[in-house]
Amino acid sequence: MEEKKDKPEEKKDKIEEKKPKLEEKLEDQERRQARRKRRIRNQILAYLTVLIFISLVAGGVLYGMKWFTREQPADKESSSGIEIVESSLPETPSEESSESSEFFEESTESVPEGPTAEERLEALIDSVIENMTLEDKVAGLFLVTPESITGVSTAVKAGDGTKKALEKYAVGGIIYFKKNIKNADQFKEMVANTKNLSRYEMFYAIDEEGGKVARLAEAGVGTKVDTAAKLGEAGNVDEVYNAGVVLGTNLTGMGLNLDLAPVADLSLVNKSYIGDRSFGSDAVTVGEMATAMMQGIQSQGVTSCVKHFPGIGSTTADPHKGLASTDRTEEEFRSTEFVAFQATIDAGADMIMISNIAAPGLTGNDEPCVFSEKVVTDILRNEMGFTGVVITDAMDMSVISNFYGPDEAAVLALRAGCDMILMPENFEKAYNGVLEAVRANQISEERVNDALRRIYRIKFAGRELE
Repeated sequence: MEEKKDKPEEKKDKIEEKKPKLEEKLEDQERRQARRKRRIRNQILAYLTVLIFISLVAGGVLYGMKWFTREQPADKESSSGIEIVESSLPETPSEESSESSEFFEESTESVPEGPTAEERLEALIDSVIENMTLEDKVAGLFLVTPESITGVSTAVKAGDGTKKALEKYAVGGIIYFKKNIKNADQFKEMVANTKNLSRYEMFYAIDEEGGKVARLAEAGVGTKVDTAAKLGEAGNVDEVYNAGVVLGTNLTGMGLNLDLAPVADLSLVNKSYIGDRSFGSDAVTVGEMATAMMQGIQSQGVTSCVKHFPGIGSTTADPHKGLASTDRTEEEFRSTEFVAFQATIDAGADMIMISNIAAPGLTGNDEPCVFSEKVVTDILRNEMGFTGVVITDAMDMSVISNFYGPDEAAVLALRAGCDMILMPENFEKAYNGVLEAVRANQISEERVNDALRRIYRIKFAGRELE
């Protein structure tokens, strides 16, 4: 039979029918290829992300191990308990890490420490003094009665008169007597008001030795203490210390901070001027007793002033009434009186009073010891090593005022090495005399500053400093 062949028209129609199916198939293949490419691309990105993450983690771990092993090269185990593989660590530190360690050690050693308490105290003192006028500096060298600056006959309160006086004269301190005390409340208020009116730290002083020289006890506002003579006879150092505690307590109860006590003089002659104010005639015993009382007073936060160097127990004359002198030789002073005073210095005396009597065998002339550079500077400071405040005895005593003007006496005492002038006969004259002497360079301003530094070391002692 003859094979049947499609006509050209029919063939064309069949091709046209198959064409959409072929196009659809091609498009499907293209879509599959596109999806495959996207899948491959996403896989590559995922792999790269993982690799980057792993690299970062590994880098962090390696850095941490390097830091850890550099801080603790001798340890095989960290504080967290992770074991460090010993073989993975270098046996010796690299040159760079060695230099870094040496730099760290040197830096640590060279870092200066903060200022000490003593350095902070000195900085505070210098700051106060640097900001004082010359007038205030000079006034700060005087310890005076309230009457001497206010002009009243008897001061029993501190008000406008005291305020004006302290604004004009920034004195270093006020000393009170029995006449200033009516009762405890009145006196405490007077002292407290004076403190509030002062521009600078001040001494608030009184004579409270025990026995008959006890202003507070005599006025009925303090506990009585036996005389030094009785305490010395008993020979109980602890009892003397406790007496000092009582004296210090008497002062703090009234707001006072300076006790012109104890007496370290020896009673060396019959009817000695010092009388029962002395602990006795044996230098060692007197030194022990005076030291114990001084320490008892200081235990209450009160400054103690030891008196009356170089010693007035060998005279019967009263310096309040006129000339008073002793014929003691220098060797006798050194073997007796100096022994007692040296004991208080060695125990930390803050303040020592110089007597107004003459001692030609010691000074070589008839001038009062308070004007003697040999007594104050050469012996007390340089030989005996006293670094505290040197204060004069009262400069209104006749032994001074009958022969020297207030201004002359104050200048002579400061030039001899004293730091504070106690009770000049006329405060204004004494003050102006010193001020003129400094301006004329008869006394250097640095000499005044040195005295103030010693004064303020006591006034600021124990203060909390940041």
